Amino acid sequence: MNSPNPHSIATRVAALLDGRAVESIEPIQQLWSGYGAIYRISMKDHPGPVVVKSVTPPKHTDHPRGWNTDLSHQRKLRSYDVERAWYLDYAPRCTGSTRVPSLLAEATNEEEWLFVFEDLDHAGFPERRHDASPSEIRACLSWLASFHATFLGQAPDRLWPIGTYWHLNTRPEELDAMADQRLREAAPLIDARLNACSYQTLVHGDAKLANFCFPPDGGPVAAVDFQYVGGGCGMKDVAYFLSSCVAPDELEHEAQQYVDGYFDALRTSAAPQLSREKLDDLEAQWRALYVFAWADFYRFLAGWAPHHWKIDRYSHRLTLEALANL
Repeated sequence: MNSPNPHSIATRVAALLDGRAVESIEPIQQLWSGYGAIYRISMKDHPGPVVVKSVTPPKHTDHPRGWNTDLSHQRKLRSYDVERAWYLDYAPRCTGSTRVPSLLAEATNEEEWLFVFEDLDHAGFPERRHDASPSEIRACLSWLASFHATFLGQAPDRLWPIGTYWHLNTRPEELDAMADQRLREAAPLIDARLNACSYQTLVHGDAKLANFCFPPDGGPVAAVDFQYVGGGCGMKDVAYFLSSCVAPDELEHEAQQYVDGYFDALRTSAAPQLSREKLDDLEAQWRALYVFAWADFYRFLAGWAPHHWKIDRYSHRLTLEALANL
């Protein structure tokens, strides 16, 4: 189907929000592979602008790296159903330490999804980062720790059974394309090790630096983009996040400090739910899975984009460590 024009989107949003008059509509960005766009809309007598995610899947996909298959297309369609379920059923449990945008309205049918969110820029989180300072990295890790504590033991009903956009069961084509036979054969064992952990939670699933929103003067952050939220071990989010914002040479020297900080925040957030003994057990299990979380993501990259910049010395070393520990 053809994408609707911004004017028609604004008209629909106005109707969803009690027929308010539209004053302006501003494009923010296109969605991955041409599946729609995000806009900022201002309306008369509304307390601040809103952000609209309009998903209108194309008839012919154009993946930046050439993965234009029906399986890829169906995975993306499923991701928008997951995102809708997340905002309707789970997001209301997120507090100030796990800040996410409020869903103001939505409209969905078999061919399109329309989400209307509060504008996090207007709510006090106007800044994005291409590079993050150590304090900003710690703020994002604290958000992840609070998120994982909030949903500890939560069954991922209507979400991905196993979260992350690179999960093995959703990426058979990338696995087949992998040149590293040893890693390809070990992939199910790595996945099983992560899934066998006694302490499961919900993972964000795409917790890269670009999906965090920052206040201008420091402090807690907010997060967006929940298409791949689902069950899993929190180390998946931690490893992926660090890969998105810390250079390999820095990871060699600083990763341990960041992981320690994450667990400090996790213990604080999960203390009302778990005894000290269980917190110790959770930390021991998840720390042991850190290398497996890296190897899991490395496995995806090795098939999807074998020359990707994230295939580096640090991730390769941790993957070899995971293989040796299977």
